Amino acid sequence: MLDTEPSYRAAWQKASEQCGYTLSDTDYLNFIGRSTVEAEKLLVEKFGEEFPLEEFRVVCEQAESEVFSGKPFAKKPGLDEMLAFLESRNIRKAVATSTVRRRAVPRLELAGLSQRFEFVTTGDEVSRGKPFPDLFLLAAERFGISPSECLVLEDSEPGVTAAGRAGMQVFMVPDLSAPSETCLRLATATFDSLSAIVRHLQQRSDSTGALTA
Repeated sequence: MLDTEPSYRAAWQKASEQCGYTLSDTDYLNFIGRSTVEAEKLLVEKFGEEFPLEEFRVVCEQAESEVFSGKPFAKKPGLDEMLAFLESRNIRKAVATSTVRRRAVPRLELAGLSQRFEFVTTGDEVSRGKPFPDLFLLAAERFGISPSECLVLEDSEPGVTAAGRAGMQVFMVPDLSAPSETCLRLATATFDSLSAIVRHLQQRSDSTGALTA
């Protein structure tokens, strides 16, 4: 929903550089959609056990504060259109994000989005992050419905994988990297924007009389 990845990438690259390591744009693609814990594991795997993880955490916290600086993130194109469409059909909606609650909720509030969702499920509420299905299964549990009744909108391969493992339908709008063949197989469908998803759902609704994926 929010264009956060470029800011996160800048912060992680700055923190890595201050710790004496170079994190390329290509390296960062492996972290997209993952929880901080999972991303840190990948950092250590890439740079070795000597990577100063504790130092990195401190420096990264500072770098993120500088990069984000209390300004709202730009909304992804088509987000307002998507939310308005769902609200016009009284479709329940929630946020399931790998970001921890202390960061996710303020950013949604800053963007004026927090009141438009029934609840927010965050990465620190589950023991395993994406690509494991735990986050999405928790969201379905809070909705009180079967996972098969849920439609997930995702922009990363770990997220698509998690939704698929949860038994949910998943539409993908790729972000910084093109989807892999595996990701394309797992996704119910891929689109180039949220607006394209709205058009797809509108067409299905017009032809069937019900909102279906």
